[in-house]
Amino acid sequence: MVRRASGLLPFKARNRIYKGLYQYLARRVGEHEDLLFWNFGFADPDSNGNKLLLTVSDEKHRFCIQLYDHVASAVDLKGQDVLEVGCGCGGGSSFIMERHFPRSFTALDQAEEAIEFCNRRHSVPGLSFSCGKAESLPFEKDAFDVVINIESSHCYGSLDNFLREVRRVLRLNGYFLFADFRHKSQIDQLRRHLVSSGFQFLKEEIITPNVLQSMELDHERKMSLLNRKAPKLLFNSLKYWWGTKDSKRYDLFSSGEEIYFSYVLQKSNHTGPASS
Repeated sequence: MVRRASGLLPFKARNRIYKGLYQYLARRVGEHEDLLFWNFGFADPDSNGNKLLLTVSDEKHRFCIQLYDHVASAVDLKGQDVLEVGCGCGGGSSFIMERHFPRSFTALDQAEEAIEFCNRRHSVPGLSFSCGKAESLPFEKDAFDVVINIESSHCYGSLDNFLREVRRVLRLNGYFLFADFRHKSQIDQLRRHLVSSGFQFLKEEIITPNVLQSMELDHERKMSLLNRKAPKLLFNSLKYWWGTKDSKRYDLFSSGEEIYFSYVLQKSNHTGPASS
């Protein structure tokens, strides 16, 4: 019900709904560590049994963590200054800092309670959390070597403003690691936005099959948590937002109506319309 209603609202109203949802999750994650990650996840059928090694406490988040690892592994982050835009409850930020060894990792989210939780929960040297908006990043020009954005941009009012801000805060030859989903009718427009932003395309990949497999493999864990903890009013909406295999979201990916993609982009010295 909430999902259907939000689709009929103007962006500012939808944004308030999204922000309210993540504020709610931030309040609940202190009680339930299962909510530390809130993405659709990634499963790699081509891994030949070489599973990502995780700690016992991280194992329950395997598929959500694998999405972060898939995106972060596209470039060498060791010794780099990294920014994540849309960090949620910070589980992915902490994982990347501890496993990919950047010099610094700054994580940003607009949900104040999520950032307050992150500052209480994650104590990792070099990792910091800030509250702010994706379309007006509160950082100096040329501040970062890498910007990461995972399953967040579909909530933004202006993708162009976000891309302009990413390019502004990236150093020359810095990387933008970008993963999200769109309706199939929006993919060509998305690519035009990326081209006009002045980024160089290094890799583009459709990962919908990996996301669908993750939804299938992680279904029981997610449903167990929702059955125990989700308010009845939000139950179906939370299934949709978390991507259980019996949700409308799964059906949209399975039918090809929605497509999940990942990009590796680079800020070159190209003097295009979005150059800074």
